[in-house]
Amino acid sequence: MEVVRWEPFESLNKMHARINDLFGESFGRSWTKPSSATWYPPVDVLESKDSYLIRAELPGMKKEDFHLEVKDGTLTLTGERKSEKAANGVEYRSVERVSGKFWRSFSLPETVKHDGIQATYKDGILEIHVPKAEEAKPRQIEISVH
Repeated sequence: MEVVRWEPFESLNKMHARINDLFGESFGRSWTKPSSATWYPPVDVLESKDSYLIRAELPGMKKEDFHLEVKDGTLTLTGERKSEKAANGVEYRSVERVSGKFWRSFSLPETVKHDGIQATYKDGILEIHVPKAEEAKPRQIEISVH
């Protein structure tokens, strides 16, 4: 079963954006401003027999812009993407890239090695490797015949 985040105001936000687009088309400019709100970077979670792999999209961010921590069985990714300021005499016509604070939390099974968690960041993708504990890995059981 897939867990889907319910966004109660999503359709209202889409309608608001469309109204802004219509006004922008009518008056030759956009009424939208750079967005600064809470957002959630997209994440993939993969599992192999030895580990879990969490991949988060954080394009255009520096390593210093986000933080990763494990506490009480929860892995938490937090950070903030700063909005870019337009140069003097320049105004935004349209803004689709999101900025602001974000966080993602993942409940870890008891069968992972917390001290073995490693993270790498390259080309806007954060990869978090979470190894499984030895007892959590599947193993072949030999059957003896008497």
